[in-house]
Amino acid sequence: MKKTIITFLYLIFSIGISAQSIDESFSQKKMKKDLEVFKEIRIKANSGLYKYRTKKQIDSIYNWADQQIEKSSTYLDFYNIICQLTDYEGSLHNSTSLPKKYSDRLRKEKEGYFPYPIKWIDGNWLVNYENGEIPLGSEIISINKIPISEIINNLYKYYTTDGQNITGKRIGIRAHFSKYYRLNFGQQESFNVLFKRKNSGEIESKVLQSVSYRDYYKHFNGRYSKPYDQFYYAKLKENQKYKYEQIDSSTGILSVYTFAMGNETTQEHKTYLAFLDSTFVEIKSKKLKNLIVDIRQCGGGTDPNDVVTYSYLTDRNFQESKQAWISFNKIPLLKHYDISAPKFLRPFGVGKFNRKFQKRFPTEKGGKYFMSKEENEMKIREPNKNAFTGNIYLLISPAVASAGSLFAAMVAGNENSTVIGEETMGGYYGHNGHTSFGYVLPKSKIITYFSIDNIEQDVPKKDNQFYNRGIIPDLELSQTYHDFLVHRDTQMKYTLELIKNNGK
Repeated sequence: MKKTIITFLYLIFSIGISAQSIDESFSQKKMKKDLEVFKEIRIKANSGLYKYRTKKQIDSIYNWADQQIEKSSTYLDFYNIICQLTDYEGSLHNSTSLPKKYSDRLRKEKEGYFPYPIKWIDGNWLVNYENGEIPLGSEIISINKIPISEIINNLYKYYTTDGQNITGKRIGIRAHFSKYYRLNFGQQESFNVLFKRKNSGEIESKVLQSVSYRDYYKHFNGRYSKPYDQFYYAKLKENQKYKYEQIDSSTGILSVYTFAMGNETTQEHKTYLAFLDSTFVEIKSKKLKNLIVDIRQCGGGTDPNDVVTYSYLTDRNFQESKQAWISFNKIPLLKHYDISAPKFLRPFGVGKFNRKFQKRFPTEKGGKYFMSKEENEMKIREPNKNAFTGNIYLLISPAVASAGSLFAAMVAGNENSTVIGEETMGGYYGHNGHTSFGYVLPKSKIITYFSIDNIEQDVPKKDNQFYNRGIIPDLELSQTYHDFLVHRDTQMKYTLELIKNNGK
């Protein structure tokens, strides 16, 4: 009898565990309810809903979502629909995530994952792992009979970028390829890979056995390109976030890996201000003609580190934002808001936050609530007295986002700047940022986050910059295949040669 009870309890426990899988069935009725709530959230709270898409386009993709639900039967099916809707809006601060019980279950999966990280080099997706079953640097042609281009297009929805930018999505794919593949195509027992070695016209085939979730990320942490791109993924110490070096009598390099250095109240921010001041005093005293500003690993950070840095690189008065607005003056749909407080208590505590928004966004025009001129983001700032006025060479990459891309856009707008590298994932003319809001869908418990401030950046109009794209470099240049193999910095090498030739 005791053994029977134990067996029964084990079965109940096992059922509970298996019910946490993203592959479990999920009713279309629940999907439709959550889709209705998701759309209502976007309309009432998300000022970026129509930033890059017309109302007709947004209505069209929701019609598509309705049709997809009719063909869907699992929790994962619905999650993928919500990811597609989230990505379509075009904001790098948008995110859709699984509830903890589902994400925890994914991390424990022992098989079903593609074993190796990949990286976009010279227009192809290459194996970014040494000593694997497929040689390092081999070009992937297809996996399980699906062309790699089709696979990648299906994975774009999991990593959001500003507007219709594509380059930034490759940042997500180079880190999470195996996870994204599992989310879109399901767990696979094995992977039949067609590939080509470099400088070979022969297409080879290799069957790879799947690995666990954790083993894939072990391989990613041991990726071949780590010496080149480690700053983007590392948890940087305070003394690793920025540096300056003078390389010859006319040129210096300022590298900023993140703007996450606290705000005006923190010692870290004050230390950064002291670094900037001493650096630019030195640059001015030595009468340097050229300054390379390298922000290729900068994925964002906190105000006002971005605009304070820009004050040393401009001769004009400027603002962080020309204007900013939100689409409400009271937090909408409070019962779905992602907060631990019980639903019945939320109305009693929300008054303070509503008053804060009403003070910060006091002016209503056409259903938009505009930011007060008194806020820091709208403040007119002056160039620093030690600002650099020589030739600026700004190095950018698809990793540049948020505060990083706002800074990059402002520097790119300077007449004395030459922008080198690859299109950023953050936009030139604006973005949705500042304040992040999160909601939980009632049936699926899927969590959706977005930034509520629709921001117009203080940048000049330029013919080579597009409203729905990232920042476009003046000189487009990415790492070459050979430089990938030897961990050489193609863009820095080119920039130094350019400065040398300009000097001649």
